[in-house]
Amino acid sequence: MQVTLLKGKLHMASVTQAELWYDGSCAIDKDLVELAGFREFEKIDIYNVDNGERFHTYVILAEAGSGTISMNGAAARRVQVGDRVIIAAYGQLDEAEADQFKPKLVYLNKDNSVERSTNTIPMQKD
Repeated sequence: MQVTLLKGKLHMASVTQAELWYDGSCAIDKDLVELAGFREFEKIDIYNVDNGERFHTYVILAEAGSGTISMNGAAARRVQVGDRVIIAAYGQLDEAEADQFKPKLVYLNKDNSVERSTNTIPMQKD
């Protein structure tokens, strides 16, 4: 049996651009793409923390070290520059792989610099 698990995420990224008339996608700083374990052209989910929008697009690369998070094409209508978003990718694993797998979780500051990275999330308590 295959299960779908979180592969990697950029948590609380700040949208730096919204380009309506650019090819649809999300341009992400190449360094952040690598830290989160994403691939160019990989499908991603985007969760806008500021307005509740949730949508899919795919990764394109932006200049390494730029801090760019640019929503392009139709995705540009789902955000405002400055919105905080969670960008997530998922993978299919078999049960044995899933038991050993750890996601790449990257937590960002408001300027898209890396606050920390980890592979676990603390258990939520009341």
